[in-house]
Amino acid sequence: MDVRVTHATAKLDGTVHIPADKSMSHRAVMFAAAAEGTSQVNGALGSDDVRSTIAAVQALGAEVGIVRDAEDGLFLGVTGWGVRGPRQPSAPIDCGNSGTTARLLMGLVAGWPIEVTFTGDASLSGRPMLRIADPLRAMGATVDTAEGGTLPVRVHGGGLRPIEYVSPVASAQVKSAVLLAGLQASGCTVVIEPAKSRDHTERMLPAFGVPVEAERGSLTVSVTGPVVPSACDFFVPADPSSAAFFTVAGVLVPNSRVIAPRVSLNPTRAGFVRVLERMGARIRVDDLAPLGTEEAASLQAWYSEGMSATTIEPAEVPSLIDEVPIVALAATQAAGTTRFEGVGELRVKESDRLEAVRAGLEAFGADVRAGEDWLEVSGPTPLAGCTVPSLADHRLAMTWIIAGLIAQGETVVEGADAVGVSYPAFVEHLQRLGAPVEWA
Repeated sequence: MDVRVTHATAKLDGTVHIPADKSMSHRAVMFAAAAEGTSQVNGALGSDDVRSTIAAVQALGAEVGIVRDAEDGLFLGVTGWGVRGPRQPSAPIDCGNSGTTARLLMGLVAGWPIEVTFTGDASLSGRPMLRIADPLRAMGATVDTAEGGTLPVRVHGGGLRPIEYVSPVASAQVKSAVLLAGLQASGCTVVIEPAKSRDHTERMLPAFGVPVEAERGSLTVSVTGPVVPSACDFFVPADPSSAAFFTVAGVLVPNSRVIAPRVSLNPTRAGFVRVLERMGARIRVDDLAPLGTEEAASLQAWYSEGMSATTIEPAEVPSLIDEVPIVALAATQAAGTTRFEGVGELRVKESDRLEAVRAGLEAFGADVRAGEDWLEVSGPTPLAGCTVPSLADHRLAMTWIIAGLIAQGETVVEGADAVGVSYPAFVEHLQRLGAPVEWA
């Protein structure tokens, strides 16, 4: 389905309840599935990606009951496989569009004597899996990939040995896969990163009874196995990546004010807030307080004139990797040239996101350039409505919908139903704020 957007002539005003964090929802379901006993997962994201994870752990022997399926999330009861381990699935596990599902489950099953084949849709089947396969092989698992190191992937696990793995990339998925495999290795498994990636795994595992050695801000994290998680009750806060789109909408649409409560502001995820503030965006963080294993706050954003360009350094990128498209859109309205450095990882997302951002912004009339691992956006530049494809990428679909609100004329976002991967109600929530968007 497509979405039609017209230039916003009225302000966006109100409170939007952002859905639950996707990264944490995946992990809560997986960790509960691996645990001994029954966990309650409160407010998990009800998106296509998370439902792929739910179906996957069910195929591996966990019992998942949906107690309530509501706009504020899925309320789940999950009885895990615990000490008996996951069962041999009867068919390949389809991970849909979800790289988190495929990569983390590869690590989770690698410690058990079963054989599991992971498949995915066309987009996921083009994404690199050797970054997971290589350390799992070093631990003793047998991992076979398709030619080119992609899905389908077959993992035959069991009998793992601990390793000290120096990751060539700052990737929470790589780190998490190795740590999850380490739960069944005899000894201490260590992951060392080149820069700090999302730390949800090391924050959440202790809630499920798994000790993790990691100093806050450290690039080294470890677990000692064998250890089986224990059931717990877990609450998932709102997703900062999803909140970023409404924050930028509030900053860019004249006279707007948008409030998003209970958003996770984990420091490894809040890079977009820091960068936008540095650019001069009017953003306020209120009521910052612990929420489960995270810190959450209310984000308020106001229309911001006179923003200026900035440079995003490589060390900052892991904390805003999913928000680069929407921050790049904000940069079209800032004075000067904003440069993103070290963003080559965007080329292996749901699409070649770096090239797609360049091409999409150019279609709107922006002054934009890209290299192998950098992006430059010069502004301020007036945008004009256009027809732009989502490339089945949820982050791009949402970015182009927000772009349409500040572009003159009409914008059509093709394949905008890709938003269902992370934010099924995205269009409806924009409409509640007064945005002129509709399904076409």
